[in-house]
Amino acid sequence: MPVSVKIASELLLFLFISFGFATGFTLPSTTLKRQFATTMSTTLDMSESISKSEHILFDMPVSNNGARCRIILFKKRISNEQVEIVSPMTLGGLKSSEYLALSPNGLMPCLSIQKEHESGMKHISESDTIARYLLSEFSDTGPSFLPDNPRSNQIARWHDVYLTTIQGCLYKPSSRFPLGDYADRKSALNAFKKNLETIEGFMADGDGIYLCGSEVSLADATLFPTLVFANYMLPKFGYTPALPMKLSKYFNDVRAQDAVFAKVHDEIMDVLVNSWEETNHRWDSIWLAGLKDTDPATIFDKIIAGEIPASVVKEDDHILAFKDINPMAPAHILVIPKDRNGLTRINRATPEHTNILGRLLVAAGEIAKDETLGFGDGARIVINDGPDGGQEVMHLHLHVLGGKKLNGQLG
Repeated sequence: MPVSVKIASELLLFLFISFGFATGFTLPSTTLKRQFATTMSTTLDMSESISKSEHILFDMPVSNNGARCRIILFKKRISNEQVEIVSPMTLGGLKSSEYLALSPNGLMPCLSIQKEHESGMKHISESDTIARYLLSEFSDTGPSFLPDNPRSNQIARWHDVYLTTIQGCLYKPSSRFPLGDYADRKSALNAFKKNLETIEGFMADGDGIYLCGSEVSLADATLFPTLVFANYMLPKFGYTPALPMKLSKYFNDVRAQDAVFAKVHDEIMDVLVNSWEETNHRWDSIWLAGLKDTDPATIFDKIIAGEIPASVVKEDDHILAFKDINPMAPAHILVIPKDRNGLTRINRATPEHTNILGRLLVAAGEIAKDETLGFGDGARIVINDGPDGGQEVMHLHLHVLGGKKLNGQLG
């Protein structure tokens, strides 16, 4: 067994035996050693059995982050003997133990280095790190991609910090929220669009079809594939035009005049259209794309708009609280979300509503201890849901009742 495999297997063996002592679970040490040695050897040897190339880029055509690496490979005309692109499915998929041994987060892309390298690294995750490795490793071949250009690095960095972290708002289901700092899809989409406008401000003025002028840069390899996503997906959520004016012109020009960018565009779009859209109907069940709030406006919308007066007791960017005009207790306050966002009733709640539901409850709790509103030692906080629950206005609202000792009658 190679020394590196032996060290790794012994370390895992120690951890497993320590766990056994703590839990009372043990296996014969010879069995453990055989198991760990086999697992580690299999994982480290797996990629070599897939390809004899110096490097393997584990990636798939739909990956916009992986596409930045593919653009570099195609523009530099790197051969398959130097870097071969292989699907993670050859290792059993992104969540297989074999792939996770290479890419701990189970994400694409991942680069396996199958030759001796001065760094000692065998596997690299994260697209920017892989891209910069490729630019260094093949610096004497093809365009340089301006690795030290501050404009290029600013755009690439802004993309990775402020777009990549929330791009899931374009295609992920509600169960995957929150995304970054954004608890719901609408706020994430608005932030995504705003950051496209910010990036547009970093673009070079003057001649040249690329972001930094006449020479292709890492910024182009980084941003262009994400623009493919944005241009196709943002209109599904009602954002038209999808891209800001200068970015839209850049997107169309570089696709028309650079064959590599056209190739990557078509690779991504083929999967988005034929697999995600037509076969899997991905957006049919995604809020604000296939699913929308089509229920009619209510009296609460007029109160929020200021068209109908209300005795407001609390307000911020997210919630509005006002006195009920037909109070059922000495103190009776209604708390509502300003943006209904599909929350006509509580049984419409999804993980995307987690943040606003929390804000509503916090506001209700603060109101319930406000003696100036007539509350005493506690309150009853009620949500009526639907016809059977006695809901009268189809815009989610909390009743905060107090000011006296309430009886136990709830139904």
